[in-house]
Amino acid sequence: MKTVIRTLTDSDRALLPVLAQVWGVKIDNLNAPEIIDLLAEAMLDPAHAEKVWVALNDDQRGALLALLSSGGKMAGTMYSRLFGDIRHMGAALIEREQPQHQPQSSAEALFYRGLIAQTFEQTDAGARPIIYVPDDLIPVLPSHKTAYENLEAEPTSERPEMGALEDVVNIKQADTSIVDDLTTLLAFLQLHGVQVDEDDFSPADREALQPHLLQDDPIRLAFLLGVGLSADLIAVEDGRATTRRAETRRWLSEPRAQQVHMLAEAWRSSTVFRDLWHVPGLYPEPSGLPNYDPTVARGALMNFLGEIVPDQEWWSLEEFIEVVKHTDADFQRPGGDYDSWYIRSEAGDYLRGFESWDAVEGALLEFYVTGPMHWLGLTDLADDAARLTAYGRAFLDMIAWPAPAEAEDKILVEEDGTLRVSRRVARIDRFQVARFTSWVSPGDQYTYRLDGSGIAQADRQGINTGHITAFLKRVLGEEPIPSKLAQLLQNWQSGPTASVTLEGLIVLRTTAPETLNFILETPALRRYLGAQLGPMAVIVRADQWDALRTALGEQGIHTELIGL
Repeated sequence: MKTVIRTLTDSDRALLPVLAQVWGVKIDNLNAPEIIDLLAEAMLDPAHAEKVWVALNDDQRGALLALLSSGGKMAGTMYSRLFGDIRHMGAALIEREQPQHQPQSSAEALFYRGLIAQTFEQTDAGARPIIYVPDDLIPVLPSHKTAYENLEAEPTSERPEMGALEDVVNIKQADTSIVDDLTTLLAFLQLHGVQVDEDDFSPADREALQPHLLQDDPIRLAFLLGVGLSADLIAVEDGRATTRRAETRRWLSEPRAQQVHMLAEAWRSSTVFRDLWHVPGLYPEPSGLPNYDPTVARGALMNFLGEIVPDQEWWSLEEFIEVVKHTDADFQRPGGDYDSWYIRSEAGDYLRGFESWDAVEGALLEFYVTGPMHWLGLTDLADDAARLTAYGRAFLDMIAWPAPAEAEDKILVEEDGTLRVSRRVARIDRFQVARFTSWVSPGDQYTYRLDGSGIAQADRQGINTGHITAFLKRVLGEEPIPSKLAQLLQNWQSGPTASVTLEGLIVLRTTAPETLNFILETPALRRYLGAQLGPMAVIVRADQWDALRTALGEQGIHTELIGL
């Protein structure tokens, strides 16, 4: 921070006579540089500093000690919330208000005594006001008369470390299933392509995709899209999401640990996935947060975690949020502005002012730890508790990124065309299987079925039966392709030999041929019917069964409904 001389030089000239009065400096007929030199000399004199210190009341001295205990500086908005605002006045207003004698807050009392000053520092969130004590004034102040006597040598950290929790319950270990679900998503996009609405899938595509994922969580699915876009694995053109084929193949071919690393780094720098938009219960208006940059708050989170929480122990999520609130509450708000963002609550109310900090910033911090960081395998969770995993510590540059050995499984190929693919099979191989099969179920063992529909689907992508046969021979090694599958591939070698359709129909069946003859010969009944299927069965026209039942009742014929 600045020295006394620098601080006085940068101050409004109207402040100099007030400070001269407080520090007992005669400035008659002196110019500004001369006044600054004399004032600096007096302020850095221990005897003068002690007189000013002693003249403070307990609240004012406490406000100064709080600043000193934070390393001599604090965010201006935070300091104002704790110790009041500072009115910045010109000479006429100073003459009238006499703030050095009648301050409206403890902060104002210290400011008009020259003990604190304000400047601005540039952060990722933009310029923010800082309240500070001039560097060379700190050792002069008689703070040794308090519990802070070792302040100069060992200043207290602005962000105190949190203690570890000994007992936690309902532990939920992190995993790397995000790799498996992203593999599924990439295969789905390769086959179909889907509609994207802003940063989320359309409801219809989400409903089609969700059953094939390991976790049924719409927010996590939106995160998969966001991190896939940020990792350059997915592209969106004209509202339609597809894979970037070369990048997708490279990612799928990497070891699992490296795949997690790439996704974590993509999230760190992502401007596509706006975390605040996905916090449960928060509804930012699309144009209500101009120039919002999600990397600002995310970067602050990394700093908080690296400086505050225990490296390998459990820590309280609630305490973590409280520490951030009291040390750097404005981590995502340029200039500490809590009024210009338009965010609604679940009830539809606007969340404005610092009183909404817990509902917005607090909820966002909790979402980071329990959402993206947990999905990426960076944090284990428990009730109101979290713990950094080895991946999490590596993400914060505490250790090198882990590279555990992988035990790979073989794809199981069964006689009936069922292919079972465990999560330990290389993702590039499961991706290929998903392209020429019908999908059955996800899990620790994904189940696929090699059938005509899958082969036709593969053909639309330029994958022929020769490619499928070569893939099966590779994964089976010395084992032969099951005879039923070999025959299926042979039958489809030149494509389908014919086409048929399968339709769902409603059929009217009678208990005697005479009853059906009567119905067909009665115009009021025949109008609801289609082709006859036999002496006692006929097709009912689409959406006509209810009207037919009424018409049959009018003719004295009882109708029993089966499966309708």
